[in-house]
Amino acid sequence: MIRTVVKRDGRITGYNEEKIKAAIRKAMLTTEKGEDEALIQRISDKISIKGKDQMTVEEIQDMVELELMRSPRKEVAKRYIAYRDQRNIARKAKTRDIFNEIIMAKSNDITRENANMNADSPAGMMMKFASESTKPFVDDYLLSPESREAVRNNYIHIHDKDYYPTKSLTCVQHPLDKILRNGLFVGHGESRPPKRIETAGVLACISMESAQNEMHGGQAIPAFDFYMAPFVRTTFIEELKNLEKFDGCDHSALYEAQIDDYIMRDLDGLKGEERAKQHAINRTVSRVHQSMEAFIHNMNTIHSRGGNQVVFSSINYGTDTSAEGRCVIREILHSTWEGVGNGSTAIFPIQIWKKKKGVSYLPDDPNYDLYCLACKVTARRFFPNFVNLDAPYNFHEKWRADDPERYRWEVATMGCRTRVFENRFGEKTSIGRGNLSFTTINIVRLAIECMGIEDQKQRIDEFFAKLDKAIDVTAHQLIDRYDFQKTAFAKQFPLVMSQLWNGSENLKREDTIESVINQGTLGIGFIGLAECLVALTGKHHGESAESQILGLKIVEYMRQRANEYSEKYQHNFSILATPAEGLAGRFTRRDKKDFGIIKGVTDRDYYTNSNHVPVYYHCSPRHKAEIEAPYHEKTRAGNIFYVEIDGDATHNPEAIMQIVDLMDKYDIGYGSVNHNRNRCMDCGYEDASDGLKVCPKCGSTNIDRLQRITGYLVGTTDRWNSAKLAELNDRVIHK
Repeated sequence: MIRTVVKRDGRITGYNEEKIKAAIRKAMLTTEKGEDEALIQRISDKISIKGKDQMTVEEIQDMVELELMRSPRKEVAKRYIAYRDQRNIARKAKTRDIFNEIIMAKSNDITRENANMNADSPAGMMMKFASESTKPFVDDYLLSPESREAVRNNYIHIHDKDYYPTKSLTCVQHPLDKILRNGLFVGHGESRPPKRIETAGVLACISMESAQNEMHGGQAIPAFDFYMAPFVRTTFIEELKNLEKFDGCDHSALYEAQIDDYIMRDLDGLKGEERAKQHAINRTVSRVHQSMEAFIHNMNTIHSRGGNQVVFSSINYGTDTSAEGRCVIREILHSTWEGVGNGSTAIFPIQIWKKKKGVSYLPDDPNYDLYCLACKVTARRFFPNFVNLDAPYNFHEKWRADDPERYRWEVATMGCRTRVFENRFGEKTSIGRGNLSFTTINIVRLAIECMGIEDQKQRIDEFFAKLDKAIDVTAHQLIDRYDFQKTAFAKQFPLVMSQLWNGSENLKREDTIESVINQGTLGIGFIGLAECLVALTGKHHGESAESQILGLKIVEYMRQRANEYSEKYQHNFSILATPAEGLAGRFTRRDKKDFGIIKGVTDRDYYTNSNHVPVYYHCSPRHKAEIEAPYHEKTRAGNIFYVEIDGDATHNPEAIMQIVDLMDKYDIGYGSVNHNRNRCMDCGYEDASDGLKVCPKCGSTNIDRLQRITGYLVGTTDRWNSAKLAELNDRVIHK
């Protein structure tokens, strides 16, 4: 006898014979003879008795077909079969429509979900086909009923859900020194340890490109200057040896010579060893520059993930004060200033300047000159962004200015904003660690559901009750995904789980990754704090001190709950100020459909990213910093502060410095500056003029705006989804 039924979405429910009767009755009513209640009951009874204890919907429907064919009413069987086929077609129609839009290379929110993926290329199309096919599988078979319901009802969004079945992790900060010291092993090939700066740069590219194919998030190098610096000296020595072959002299005494800085100078007037030393310096600087230029070009042209997407790459630098480290920093900045191709701004890698008092920020600091250069480059090329090592929560008690490996104790970030530093299960560091997965809570929807409560205290109390439940569902969903990820074998990630992830060097190919991945983080994100506060109080945190107090209380509560879950379940839970791209509009569309247009809440095509002051709100950079700064300490899985400045920033690096000063004053952890940059899509010409319509270089009218989307740049706004385009058009200057 049938007791339970496995539905198509994987849920198990009690058997209900009335549903069988209703389906047969509906088929009968389409025939001339109409319904036959006695026959309906007999067929229903037979199925109930003959069936197994648990059956699927499809198995039960097969039995209904068989019994109808055996009955005198075979015409009903035909109608039932036709109806069943129609239902199957209807269920598949959505997938068919999605696939057709991918095939036709239509520009919509499905094909433009990720602005740095070319979904129109064959490889990009294949990836979208796979993505859209995989998500329903995850819903049906890998999510708990509670998680599935939360997703279906628009309360949470599981990021990179299409990668869920692969068991891949999100991101990692590469311990590049291991690669450069031991060589690179990527499963089907290997490279020897490099001896030259050029080879070191190439291996850095290959490391990130290879890891991108094993992960669903971004790749970062936490101390690019420190890692590359030794190869500046080996290149210098190589140039001296080349000179020895040319002039027949022995210059070995210069191999370890003191070099204050690697600066190119004219050789006129120099003689003997002084001339040889400067010649080798000049050649070294030239080669370092070429290496950095090649590194940037490679990171903008080497495609991963089947050939449809450049690597989401980031590099952190700025605190190596050695002559060799300074040379690397200077030349990566010079190469960034020059641009790629015809002089276009490089989209990747996202570059992040490590701002540290006593090292790389104040006028008396050894790297202050390079900090000034970084601000100048940012004013033209958007990068580098700035991470504030002086923020109290970015401090490491082991950091010492005279420690040659102090970079181990410096926080590093992914360009999009992801931060990993604190660690309950190993060394407190960013290196060799990353985010495992993250899920975002739609706090706007929770607030909308409370708007009908007139008493404000009761309204807010009810919101926190709903938030508490949402956090609980999210945390358990992340634990479920972690339990699934940990069953992967090390051999599935030949680079990440052999040379990159902390502890992976001890794993054998057939070992699971369970013993090492708990050093990663599980991120609980949120979106739309501004709209949430409008729903609860009538104003967002940028315009109301009362709303700001409530906003901080909301995020602090989320952080407290994350800490409780970390203790209870022994994981590194952390709160993320979500960098929503496709999600910015996805949550909003559904809420607008369910609740209608609510002024200040659902009346735009997007929700404001994380805890930001709305992009359309006019305020000064200082006010924006005052409002957003307190959230950075509470969102340690990642955050970003950005300011929109007016006009041509190229000749105004002081404006960039003023923003970094705000970061320093208000203990902001990570920030960047947006400004206007026009790009001719035909010849690559760029300028910052207002409203450029015709390229002054080639006469083309194919002009686009270069802009930051969630922390990284996008080469063309044609690849932005509709919600982010709406947000871009709403952005105002902060002044």
